[in-house]
Order: sequence, then structure tokens, then C-alpha cells
Amino acid sequence: MKFEDLKAYTVLSEEDIQDIGSRGYLLLHKKSRARVMLLENDDENKVFNIAFRTPPADSTGVAHILEHSVLCGSRQFPLKDPFVELVKGSLNTFLNAMTYPDKTMYPVASCNDQDFKNLMHVYLDAVFYPNIYKKEEIFRQEGWHYELRDEESPLCYNGVVYNEMKGAFSSPEEMMDREIFNTLFPDTAYGVESGGDPEHIPELTYEAFLDFHRKYYHPSNSYIYLYGNMDMKERLEWLDKEYLSGFEASVPDSEVRYQKAFDAPVERRLYYPIADHEPEEENAYLTWNVVVGDSLDVELNMAFQILEYALLSAPGAPLRQALLDAKIGKDIMGSYEDGILQPFFSVVAKNARAKDRDRFLELIHETLRQLADEGINRRALEAGINYFEFRFREADYASYPKGLMYGLDVFDSWLYDDEKPFAYLHQLSVFASLKEKIETGYFEGLLKEYLLENPHTAIVVVEPKKGLAKEMEQRTIERLAAHKASLSAQEIQELISRTEALEEYQTAEETPEALAAIPMLTRGDIGREAAKLYNELRTLSDMPVLFHNLPTNQIGYLTLLFDTKSVPRRLVPYMGLLKSVLGYVDTKRFSYAELFNEINANSGGIMCGIHILTKADDIQSCIGLFGVKAKCLYSQLGFVFDMIAEILTSSKLDDEKRLYEIIAQQKSRMQMSIPSSGHASAVSRVTSYYSASGCMQEEISGIGYYKFIEGLEEQFETQKAAIIANLKELMKFLFRPENLMINYTADEEGYRMLEQSVPDFAQILCTEPVAEDPSVFTPHRNNEGFKTSGQVQYVAKGGNFRKDGYSYTGALQILKLILSYDYLWTNIRVKGGAYGCMSAFKRTGESYLVSYRDPNLDKTLAVFDGTPEYLRNFSADEHEMTKYIIGTISGLDTPLTPQGKGMLSFNAFFSGITEEALQKERDEILGAEACDIRNLADIVESVVSQNNICVIGSEAAIDENEDKFFVTRHLIGDNTPETA
Repeated sequence: MKFEDLKAYTVLSEEDIQDIGSRGYLLLHKKSRARVMLLENDDENKVFNIAFRTPPADSTGVAHILEHSVLCGSRQFPLKDPFVELVKGSLNTFLNAMTYPDKTMYPVASCNDQDFKNLMHVYLDAVFYPNIYKKEEIFRQEGWHYELRDEESPLCYNGVVYNEMKGAFSSPEEMMDREIFNTLFPDTAYGVESGGDPEHIPELTYEAFLDFHRKYYHPSNSYIYLYGNMDMKERLEWLDKEYLSGFEASVPDSEVRYQKAFDAPVERRLYYPIADHEPEEENAYLTWNVVVGDSLDVELNMAFQILEYALLSAPGAPLRQALLDAKIGKDIMGSYEDGILQPFFSVVAKNARAKDRDRFLELIHETLRQLADEGINRRALEAGINYFEFRFREADYASYPKGLMYGLDVFDSWLYDDEKPFAYLHQLSVFASLKEKIETGYFEGLLKEYLLENPHTAIVVVEPKKGLAKEMEQRTIERLAAHKASLSAQEIQELISRTEALEEYQTAEETPEALAAIPMLTRGDIGREAAKLYNELRTLSDMPVLFHNLPTNQIGYLTLLFDTKSVPRRLVPYMGLLKSVLGYVDTKRFSYAELFNEINANSGGIMCGIHILTKADDIQSCIGLFGVKAKCLYSQLGFVFDMIAEILTSSKLDDEKRLYEIIAQQKSRMQMSIPSSGHASAVSRVTSYYSASGCMQEEISGIGYYKFIEGLEEQFETQKAAIIANLKELMKFLFRPENLMINYTADEEGYRMLEQSVPDFAQILCTEPVAEDPSVFTPHRNNEGFKTSGQVQYVAKGGNFRKDGYSYTGALQILKLILSYDYLWTNIRVKGGAYGCMSAFKRTGESYLVSYRDPNLDKTLAVFDGTPEYLRNFSADEHEMTKYIIGTISGLDTPLTPQGKGMLSFNAFFSGITEEALQKERDEILGAEACDIRNLADIVESVVSQNNICVIGSEAAIDENEDKFFVTRHLIGDNTPETA
């Protein structure tokens, strides 16, 4: 690129970045002093990001609230929510904003040139000229406000971020993470909560909120990133003309400061809420946390990611195993927290006893000292390096554009040193260097310098406390009651008026002029051809192979699929356990630690998973496939088949000690994941009320499976023989030649390598006769309310419209967008204060509506029930319908990696979806009119009138609405038998 004509910029540096196939440039805008990075390459999935250093001074969440608020209207785009309008009418491949402890980012991505320009325009106008100065309602809606409906009603808090963070602060893990952060860095921006502490969010004033924007949202404090195949010169000239030239340089004090190292370790103890029936014993968290150098040392940071793998993450890793063997916690977790100026290394013992604190610390130091003196397992280090190098070379981030991920990586150095913008994009030389250092004592030296002899350490102990949730809620109620009591009659009327005014603002119709301001593509900008499927059914050694012929850069994506149709119902839950056991127990030739390292040193990994699908034309069908997945270079296919054979034929399932560790870890991890992703858990559970495949899914991965694992862990000593016997029996039902199909994504060269590896594989499978007893899954409506110690709800309602004779149409894809960003968004998020709301309408007829981190329950169900009436009155002109159609197609046309295309094709094959069906769906979307949306009202009424409800929420909310459920029970620790 030639910059001679770009008078507004100074080129500070440029270099080839071969690791990611890009040419990098760093520029400085002369007038405004904005920093600009360009990564020029041939990637059509273009990325723009503008970020600001935003170190907070307190825990009011101002940075987070501002991130939400600037997207609520601006100078040139004066709608209440341009972000939503963009989602509706853009072909974006990514559109979001993120708050970090020291920065705030606004990234977008698109493959369409004009769409990309539109997204840049709206986002830049949002951050530099937001309507927050004109509309205080934005702050009150997105941040917090007092809500008072009438003189007799209790005063309460509401606001999107306030409720989001109430949900976040309901998790003991998030409480623990925050306390670790704050304790390690008490004198810096990391010593407070950037997302906002619900206790302190109501302390934020509107003026302080505006001051934060004035201080930090200036080009002189900005980092602008452009990635991909575009006319960079044109974009830079436009950026200068439209935005940057309008600002004079300033010197914002936004430096992210170092925490002075501690002279001695510090310790903190805090409590998290549990329900009255949950045990306090063996329910604590013990944590040890050490600051490691700074983010500017790329090799050091990669070395510690590898150490975290070798010491803690890998099964059988020595530090992890020492703690498990000593029975200090039932689950040991490790992390290396980077992405901040001063990264830190953490060891966490979950489901531990607080009284084991001393032994926990002693064992950590004893184990690390022994490893430092005697040496770390070389194979573990090699495996760790190969694991991270494979991921970096593969650059497969699923639906996330790789340019987005590179753009996040650069901030690990650029934010803290203008001279090191590209440091984290040069990784291959780092991996090469670390490989050479394995035999030099380098890694052992890191243990001594940073972990054993480093006083900048925090010990954080988190203990359970019964009744704490009620105490916290009561404090809030009393605080609000006291505030209301202090108000005069006139002030109370003013609060009521402000509540009404905010609702009027939220429900007011946008003007046609404001709507027209949002730039939008036309239907002509959308490709008419549906996604292509890559399915070829071939045969190798009498085994069917579903081959997806795609260029994969010498990487083969392999899954051995075993049909579960003959597995007896009593063994179905054990499939969920088996997938976590295989590859994680000893085999004939390897200990499980050796096995894991051997696999990761020579491939991209081997793991087990379960696919559950339904035929699109048979809603009662339930297809279960147990998959053994691997990815590797073509040259390593033979090795991968050898390792899979080793796992399937010689895994030692009768290792009682190891089996208990796996079960206890599963229980621990699900205790974290189910409440934190409560919307997904509630949807999975409600789907089981009306779907055979939903029933099966629940039994191997949902709340039902958690209850199964909870029971196995509690009764292990008396049931271990039966557990082992059931796992062995299950393997005989599963791993049989007649059950096997190979799923493979590669090119023809990769297929030839597969031909060389497959012939002998079928001979290792079980041929011993088994008495088949096929499972039958019969849905049953339970309508459950699951109580947690959290303070928000996840409300799900669902049904199957095909049961009432309705057919699938592509217009249902548009309906999902309309509901998620119009009707549900307005009523549940904007007015209700929930953090999120979603919906889905599938080809099989399975459908749902769900809310996320929701302060309400009955109001949300009423909103769901009002959906058919909303649709019957739905109206949209051609402009509005085009917007909905473009947004819908954007969701269908997310660029896929070769692996992603292979998975799409795989799912279509087993679900009976053809290219013709995909094309019909697309044509129905592209040709949809407002009347087609109105015609969906009966379909949605079919779904909501089936009255399948599942809610995961606070004990108070569930109890208050007990009449809405058939069953109410505690999510954790309730041993009430599952309803059949």
C-alpha cells in the first residue's frame, strides 16, 4: 500500500506478519492523535474495531453501562436502539461490544463491502456522538433507575446492566474471580469491578456517567483496527474526513498502571450464598494466585499457558493430581489469566473444606518445588506446545471471524505499549523457541522465579453461607424502603412520573426519519443461492464413510460415529459419563496422563461427544450417535486410529479411584455451568416435555443428567461395582461394526490417507452378541421451577407446532429475528430489564421462547403468551420487511470454516435436509411479506398454548409463582426422584 497521498496520517511502522498471512501497518492520525492499525490480506470477512482504554476508578460499572448506552442512538442515527436496527438489517458476521477490566471494544465484521462501511459509520457515530447527553433515559434504562409504579408499591431498582450483574454476582465462581482480581491489584483499575457491583451500581450518577465518556471516548485515547481485503486508503480518508478531523488532540490520563509487587502474600475470605438444604461441608473454594511478569513478554505468557496445561489442565497433571490424591477438593481447576497488563496464574480447589487451607498451600509448594528440582515431564511440555501451536495454525474460531480474534490478541501488547502493536501475531517463532528450551531448564526456572519465590500472591478462600441470598435481598429491600421513607410526597410523585416517563420513552414509536437514517442494503445485495452441502456416501472396508470433500490445509477432521439405537434405556445416562471417561483413564499401554500427552503431542486432540438429531419429516424420531472425534495432519491419521483403538479396546474402566475423580469433577463442573447458562438449561429441560430427542438430550447432558451424576457421586462407594459393570456393558452395545459410520472432512489427498488407515479398524470392535432392547423416549410435561440461590430468572416456554398439524416455513426464521429484536426485546429487555431474550422455531416443529438474567417471571410468561396477538397485528412496510429479511439471511450466511461446512453437511445428512430444502427455505425468506409473518400467529399460539414451562430462578420468585408449576425443587442438592 502507498501512503503518500494520506496527508492526515503518519506511518509509524510496517511489517510482514507471515504467521497470519498479513501485511501490518501502524499509523497515527496527525490532528486527533488516534492510533490506527491495518492488517491487509485477502480475507473477505473484513473486521473493524474501535477500542478505548477505560480503567475504572470504582465498582459502579460506569464503563459497562457506557458500553451499552452509546449504542442507543447518536447524532446521525437518532433511534433509541441503532444496534438492534443493525442486527435486523445487516449482513454482519459479527456485531457486538465488550467491556474488559481496562478497555472497551466495539468490533464489527462483514463480507459485504457496503455493509461493512455502514457498520463502521454507525459504530463511529455511536462512540463519538452518542445521544446520552440528550436523553438521560438511556442511562436509566441501560444502567439503573428507581422504579415506582404508584404510592403504595415498594420502591425497586431496575436496569439492564444492574440485572445482568445481579445474575453474574449470583455465581460463586464469578464472585471468586472478582475477589482474586481485586485482591491481587488493590491499587489499580483491576482492584474494582469494571462490569459493576450491584451493591454499588446505584451509586453512579448521570453526571459521573457523562464525565467518563468525556474523558475516555476521544480519538486520542482510541485504538482503531482494520483487517481484511478492502480499499484501506479509501477507508482511512473517510475516517479522517467524517470523524477524526473533527477532534483536536488531547492527553487523556488513561494509563493502565502497574500494581506494586507485594512484600508478602495477602489473604481474603468471603462468602457466597447457598440454599438452606445445601451442605456447607466440602463446598468451599480454596485458591492460590500469583502475578506473573507483564503482558508485554510474549514468550513468557505463552510459556505460562503451556505450564498451566502441563501442571493443571491435562488429566493426571502433577499439581492437579497431588491435590486430588490428598482429597483437597473434588475438582481442581487452573487458569492463566492473560489479556491484562499483569497476568496471573491460579490454582483452585472446588468442593473443598476451608479447614484444608494450610495443606492446600503446602501441597502446591511441595509439588512445585519437586518439579522445579527434578524436572517437568518433557512429554507434557511437548504436548502443551503442540496443542497451542496446532490451534494457532488452524485458526478455526468456529463462527467468529479470525480477523476479530487477531484483533483481540493485539491488545495484549498494543494497549500497554505503542511500540509493540503486533507482538502477539508473531507466534510461530515463540513456539520454536519454547521447543528448544524444553531441555534447558527454562520451564523449571519459571516455576522458581514466578511461583515459588514470588510474594505477589493472594490466597482467596470462598465459603458457603446459608441464608446469605435472603440477607442480601433484605438489605436491598431495607435500603430502598428507607430511601422511599425519606422522600416527601412531592418526591414520590416525581419518582412515579419518572417511571412513567421512562416507559413512555421506551414504548414510543420511532419516527420514519430516524428509521430511514440507518443505512441498509437491498434484497438485491443478498445472494439467492442457499448453502451448499458436501455429502458423499462412500465405502471403505465395508464401512460407510460420509465424506465432505473440502480444502482443509492438510488437516483431517474425523469422527467415528456409533449408532446408539440398540442401547437399553437404563444405560442411556451412562453414555454421558462414558464420553468423559474414554481417553481419561489408563489403557493397556498408557497411563491416562501419558495417553493425553501422547495424543496432544501428535494431533489436534481426540475426544468423545454425542449427537442427537431428529428427522425433519418425523418429529417422533430420535437419532443418537456416539462420536469419537479427532483432528490431525493427514500424516498422523494412522497414529490417531491407533490411539482410538487403544481407547476403545483397553481402557481400564475398573479404576475406582479415577472413576470417582471423573464423576466428582463432572458434578462440580455442571454445578457451575447449569446455573450460569440457565437459559440453555431451561430450554433443554422444557424441550424434554414435548420431544423424544429432547428427552434423550436431558438424560445425557441436561439437568436430568446432572441429577444422575449427583446421585452417582453421593452413592459411589455402594454403587461403584454397578457403575463399572454398566459402563462395560454399554461399550459392548455401542462399539460394534454394524453401528459404525465414519464422518470425515478433508480433500481427496486426505481421503487417500484415510484409506490407508481404516482397513484393520473394524476388526477391533465388539462382535459378542448382545440382547438388544432399544430405548423408547416418551416426553412428559412436568412444568418445573428449579430454585437457586441466584437473584435472577431464566424463563422458558416451548412446544412443537407440528403436533398441531402446522408445517415449517422459512418465514419462521424471520420471526425469530422479529421476536428477538422487536417484541421480546422491547417487552422483556428494554421494559422488563432482563439482560437477554431469545426464541427458536425449528424444522422439526420444536420451538421455544426464553429470557436470560431476568428480574421477572410471571410478567415474562405473560409477554410470551401475548406473542400471537402481537403477530396478528404485525405490520411492516417494504423497507422494514427488507431489513428483517437481510438480518435473517445474515444469520444463515455466517462464513464457515471447512470444519464448519463439514458439520453443517453432517447434520443435514442425518436430519434428512437436502439442498433443495435449504433452497426452498431461502426462497421463502427472500420472498416474505408482512402477511406471511401475520400468518405465523397460529403457529406461535400452538407453541405457547401447549403450556410447557421451565424456570430456573431465585427461591423467592419460584415460591411466589408456585401455582404455575407442577413441580418445584432445588436445582442443586435436591434428591427428589426424577419424574418419569
